Amino acid sequence: MTTNPFSGGQYGSGVYRNAGTPAGGEALVPTPVSAEIIQELPTASAVLSRARMTRMSALTQRQPVLSVLPQAYFLNSGGTPGGADFALKSTTQQQWKNVQLVAEELAVIVPIPLAYLDDAQVDIWGEVKPRIVEALGIAIDAACLFGANRPTTWSTDIYTAAVAAGNVATPATATGANGPDLGVAITQQGASLVKQGYGIDGFVTAPGFGWTLAGYRSPQGLPIYQPNTDGTPGGNLYGFSTSEAKNGAFDATKASLIAGQWNNAIIGLRQDITVTMHTDGVIQDNTGAIVLNLMQEDSAAMRVVMRLGFATANPVTPLGAKRGSYYPFSVMSSVPALT
Repeated sequence: MTTNPFSGGQYGSGVYRNAGTPAGGEALVPTPVSAEIIQELPTASAVLSRARMTRMSALTQRQPVLSVLPQAYFLNSGGTPGGADFALKSTTQQQWKNVQLVAEELAVIVPIPLAYLDDAQVDIWGEVKPRIVEALGIAIDAACLFGANRPTTWSTDIYTAAVAAGNVATPATATGANGPDLGVAITQQGASLVKQGYGIDGFVTAPGFGWTLAGYRSPQGLPIYQPNTDGTPGGNLYGFSTSEAKNGAFDATKASLIAGQWNNAIIGLRQDITVTMHTDGVIQDNTGAIVLNLMQEDSAAMRVVMRLGFATANPVTPLGAKRGSYYPFSVMSSVPALT
């Protein structure tokens, strides 16, 4: 039995086995699993449904981001001998800095009783894959949005960076004609980002946000937000769609909505997802305690490992440079209670 090389982490466990793969194990896993998982992940992750996706060809990849703007100058021709024809033109510069994407491992292990495998009359991969995709989506959203188990090589999570930049809207203080107003708070977010040279092209929200929108009424008692075209509750906010993080990764104790220009959230994918089946070894938690002995408890384990990186681009803008601080995302602390 090999030594446990892992510790900690959200999944905090690994399958440690003797060399070699048990005969027949790989037959349970179709070959094109990498493409299938990557194709389905955006439906399980609010971040992946919004962020800019890029393929990484190496462990580390650099994305150039504008850091210094060029400047133009009027020529002081009146004070130049010979007039405008001989006025000296100033030089300027434009610079880029690199945002670094570092691919880190994300893994999930699904134990399966051998008796179930023996008796199965169903597509095992079809049963397990949705749960794997869901687990990967939860880990990605939690790390990118709120920093839960975020690898230290990744950019600061969106929530923490937005708060540090002062990009926080509080509906309780955004009052309209009838008290705290969600619409006013969102316009404050939009105005704040525009003043930094950015804007809003979509929202990621806490689960149930669509139903909250459906409950808002005008002073005449009429619904303010109509259902979406697909029949789901709520609707667009000022013409921009919302993505509810329904997988449980959204920390509603910190925020109810995250707005921004989502092409500045970059996900780098190393398309090397590997799926292996194991029937020997043990699964341990991060304290070293054995939680499952595959051989002794007649179980198999399907292990999925992928690698990806995350970074937020924060390109300088003319308004941001003038302001001195800028960040392309804003958070809303809470949703005003319905009255």
